[in-house]
Amino acid sequence: MGKLEGKVAFITGAARGQGRSHAVRLAQEGADIIALDLCAQLETVAYPMATPEDLAETARQVEALDRRIVTSQADVRDAAAMQAALDAGVAELGRVDIVLANAGIAQQGGPEPDTYKTWDEVIGVNLTGVYNTVHVAAPRMIEQGDGGAIVLTSSTQGLTGRGGDGSGATSGYAAAKHGVVGLMRSFAHWLAPHNIRVNTVHPTGVSTPMVLNEVIGTWIEANPDAASMLANLMPVEIIEAVDISNAIAFLVSDEGRYVTGVTLPVDAGFTVR
Repeated sequence: MGKLEGKVAFITGAARGQGRSHAVRLAQEGADIIALDLCAQLETVAYPMATPEDLAETARQVEALDRRIVTSQADVRDAAAMQAALDAGVAELGRVDIVLANAGIAQQGGPEPDTYKTWDEVIGVNLTGVYNTVHVAAPRMIEQGDGGAIVLTSSTQGLTGRGGDGSGATSGYAAAKHGVVGLMRSFAHWLAPHNIRVNTVHPTGVSTPMVLNEVIGTWIEANPDAASMLANLMPVEIIEAVDISNAIAFLVSDEGRYVTGVTLPVDAGFTVR
């Protein structure tokens, strides 16, 4: 029996990358999954974003573990759509115990004809989307009365801001990821009386399509200072999505039952470099 047997996890950005890894890892521990992703392209993002086929593959991998999964396509900036997706998942799976606000974008390397539009879109997805994710799920968790665990995906850029260049993309990303920490601390105070724990994880560069693509690679080559954003203390250039998933599996299980309000780097020493 896994350590999350009988639990249901609500995961955003679940079509690929870290989100898919989290869904599979939690399913390995016995959780059923409510998986949400936009599965469409945003104007300010130059690399190819996830597709409906990607989300279907996440479902296939979870079901291969003999776990149930309900998938939805929705924009995390749209609270009503998020609520509908969560409600549909709960209607089928019965409850929600774990929330992973993982959906995010990185716009570095793409055209930025309108700095303010770039800023608005990254703040909308990476910060407002996190707010929406928690606010659609937390009332249900409170009503259930059984506690629960929430993990918000920030970044090493949410602790350092290293590599800032004043652009809407880079500055907006750092601002959003710092803002996620503020949300986590506020939510931890709000939800602790209900035995619901809230933490953030702060990955360094992770081997996912958001990082390993031609657009980001070209941008790093053209901006030597940007390489500092990905420089780790340990002799590893990039880590795997499952490294973040393993940390999350601890945080949302009973093994982390008294861990709340924590900013947990999974970063090969990036933040102490």
